Amino acid sequence: MAYFDALHCRKTLFSDDNYNLRMNFSSPPLDTQQFKQALSQFATGVTVITTRQMGEPNPADWGHQFVGLTASSFNSVSLTPPLIVWSLGLKSRNVPSFQKASHYVINVLSDSQQDVCEKFAYGQGNRFDSTGFELGACGLPILNQSLAWFECRNRSQYPEGDHIIFVGEVERCGFSAGSPLVYQQGGFTRLAKQSE
Repeated sequence: MAYFDALHCRKTLFSDDNYNLRMNFSSPPLDTQQFKQALSQFATGVTVITTRQMGEPNPADWGHQFVGLTASSFNSVSLTPPLIVWSLGLKSRNVPSFQKASHYVINVLSDSQQDVCEKFAYGQGNRFDSTGFELGACGLPILNQSLAWFECRNRSQYPEGDHIIFVGEVERCGFSAGSPLVYQQGGFTRLAKQSE
């Protein structure tokens, strides 16, 4: 009897009628624009991911041996082993470089680096011009003033939908004090500092 009561309670709480009252429910087929708008509510940090130019030469990248792009899809996966994940659209011209590279660097941007973010997202020509960086142990750019950085071995790749999911094994990392650059609802924001 107790089991029946619990089951009945669960069915009542999670019935379709109650769920629809609580949520703006979208049933299949899923509307792409609504999906994008729902995703935009999730605030993320912003990264610039760098590696060596390994693909076909591209006029926008001529004059430099490295490529870099802005991504907000970065997240942690595992502590043992230390793994991170990020994804890249299949239409990106940088796909061949990241597919072939043995390593890449995830640079987590601080709230003072919005210009760097926009340069690597939308900039033309050599995006490393006037961007300060140092080469890490794997010979790839670690951007100056980054809040954190992760040198990663290109451990595995999984094509899924219209993206490639990259899993990196972190070999070295570092961080500094500061606040992150945050992206939400199609724009940048900064974390409000708590008053002491």
